[in-house]
Formats: sequence, C-alpha cells, structure tokens
Amino acid sequence: MKKPTKILYIYAIALVMAGMLAGCGDKTNDGANDDDLKNNSSLESAAEETAGESEANDGKGSSTEGSAHSEPDSTASENSAGDKEENKRLSQYSSQQIEYARVWLQLGPNQDLDELYVRHIPAGTPLNPEDETSAGYPEDVIQLAGSRLADGSVTYKGNGDGTVNVYNVPLRWDGQYPAGEKFYSDIIENTKQVSIEPGEDEKVIELIEKLIEE
Repeated sequence: MKKPTKILYIYAIALVMAGMLAGCGDKTNDGANDDDLKNNSSLESAAEETAGESEANDGKGSSTEGSAHSEPDSTASENSAGDKEENKRLSQYSSQQIEYARVWLQLGPNQDLDELYVRHIPAGTPLNPEDETSAGYPEDVIQLAGSRLADGSVTYKGNGDGTVNVYNVPLRWDGQYPAGEKFYSDIIENTKQVSIEPGEDEKVIELIEKLIEE
C-alpha cells in the first residue's frame, strides 16, 4: 500500500506543477501580448504624430512657397501696369514732339523755359543769313530755342535711330563779317553725333506742352 500511495503522491505533484507551468505560460503570453499591443499602439501613435507634423510642415512650406512666388508676380504686374500707363501718356503726342522735348531736355542750355520754339530749316539755307560768304546746311535741320535770347538754342538733324547731328551755331551771330567760307565749312565738318536719352516722361511732357512750331 505504501508504493501506490507514493506514486499517486508524485503524480499529484506533477499535475500541480504542470498546472502552475501552464498558468505561468498563459500569464507570460498574456503579458507579452499586452506589451506587444502597448508597443504597437505606441508605434502607431508615434507614426500618426509624425505624419501630422509632416503634413503641417508641408502645409507651411506650400504657404511659404506660394507667398514667395506671389510677391514677384504682384510686383511684375504693378511694373507692367506702370509701363503701360507711361506709354499711354506719351502716345498722345507725335514722335516729332517727343524728339524735340528729349533733345532739349538733354542739350538745351536752359531748362526753365516759358516756351520752346521749333523752327524747320531746309537744306541749302545759309548758316548765317547775314553773311554772304556763309555756307549752307548740307541737310534739313531743326532749330530749338526759348523765347528769350538767354535761353540759348540747339540746331540739329535727327537720324531716326536715337542719334542727332548737332551743329555748333548760335541763335544770333556776333562778330566780324564776312567770315569766309572756311569758317562755315569748319562748323559743318565738326558737326557732332549725339545719342539722345529717353529722359523722364514727366519732364518730356512738360516740355511738349511748351512747344510752339513756327
């Protein structure tokens, strides 16, 4: 009777240990599963937060890029509108009127004029009508002058390419005459070609308003 009792006792202990091991296994697995779930949940939350921050940054970047591109476009639009407005103002006048004003604006001795007179002189006209030895202009020229002698004058020929041939002749001739043909020939040979700048539109328009063509 002692041997079977001992076997039963050993078997009971084995069952108890097996149960305990099974319980520990379940707890371990449950704990592992819980940890895995917690870890997975943390990873998913971190991923969601990272995605949210990335989207926010992308949104800010897009906004910044859009802002950076919009400013030049706006400036270009304003400049274009300004250029069109200036061209529109000058388009009210003829190309000859604009030329007269620009020539005087650059070469005129006195800019504070009351009136700006325009005189057309045909080729062959003597440089000095008071001198019988005077040579004539080799081409048609234009003489610009103010209403006063002190305003000075500019005598030139436009070349149609933004340049003019300037003749160094006074508005009123003073000196000993006859001066001789060579004196006048030297003036013609020393004619200077000058490039005329566009100048400021407002000043050009102010001079145009003072033009009087003879």
